Amino acid sequence: MAQRHLPEGGRGGVWEVRYEPVEPARVCRDCGVPAPVRSSRWRRFVHVPLGKAGVRLLVRCRRYECRGCGGAWEDDLSRVAADGRRLTERAAWWAVASVVLDAMSVRSVAATLGCLWDCANDVVPAKGMKHLAGDEHRLDGVTHLGVDEHVWRHTSRGSRYVTVVVDLTPRRDGRRDGRPARLLDVVEGRSGAAFAGWLASRSEEFRRNVRVVAMDAFAGYKHAVRKAVPHAREVLDPFHVVRLAGDKLTQCRQRLQQEATGRRGTKQDPLYRARRILLKTNATLTDRQRSLLDRLFGNEDNEQLKVVWGLLPEDHRLLRRARPAQGAQHDTRARPTASTPDPPTRPAS
Repeated sequence: MAQRHLPEGGRGGVWEVRYEPVEPARVCRDCGVPAPVRSSRWRRFVHVPLGKAGVRLLVRCRRYECRGCGGAWEDDLSRVAADGRRLTERAAWWAVASVVLDAMSVRSVAATLGCLWDCANDVVPAKGMKHLAGDEHRLDGVTHLGVDEHVWRHTSRGSRYVTVVVDLTPRRDGRRDGRPARLLDVVEGRSGAAFAGWLASRSEEFRRNVRVVAMDAFAGYKHAVRKAVPHAREVLDPFHVVRLAGDKLTQCRQRLQQEATGRRGTKQDPLYRARRILLKTNATLTDRQRSLLDRLFGNEDNEQLKVVWGLLPEDHRLLRRARPAQGAQHDTRARPTASTPDPPTRPAS
């Protein structure tokens, strides 16, 4: 065995280690006669990294030829890496653990190992589908689900969207038990039928244990939940709550702009200039932006916009409350009524 350090790959370089087979396959399988070595070559494998340095194994693979029967064969290196892969078995499991447990991207895994992206991407899904997705106990203990669509394919052929199902049980009620939310499945399509089919293919025990489903405002997902898990509570996730509120504010601003000028806004119009400022939280407003809102809300024609702006969640804090009761209490304080006096800033909690 010999080793050397090469200034290649990532910041830690690459350790190159040369090995010889411990048990060479010299005996012919057919006639049982020891055969001479005809040729040899070095096979390169990627091993588990050593700190920030990649590890590359060079294993000598000898080729034998039987003089009696004329058969030829090579050393069996399947114990190093099965199925002719470049990654060793330990490196393959290290890559899977990095993606699943440490939330590393395949690109980061490939860079750390010192191999090509395709090499790492071939191993991670294969191991995951065989040992993780096929595990019948991987859905045990799931009580809180999250579902949303995702753009998967950026081509003109095939469905662009997939439905992503996530286990939110570790983050229930704002608590953290040391585990991150984890991906459960990816289903082609973003229709309610796709999510309903996924729920229907699960066991009766799994559907019975689901108590909460977080989703966007898509009616298809809502119908799927009411059909497959009617006892579960439907929750609109915080991102879509803020987005829907911002969309309503933008629609109100655009309507007032059309009523006042009969056209779309330009950079000279106060309503258009405040289009992004109106979507900011109170804590992130600068003095100049507050002054602009003072002048904007001082105009009686913008009274409706002022009311809608005041209804937005104050700093979105009510969406991050650990308990629903606290969120409801903060929600009452943060929402001014239409008779609230003039201050352009939202009430502080």
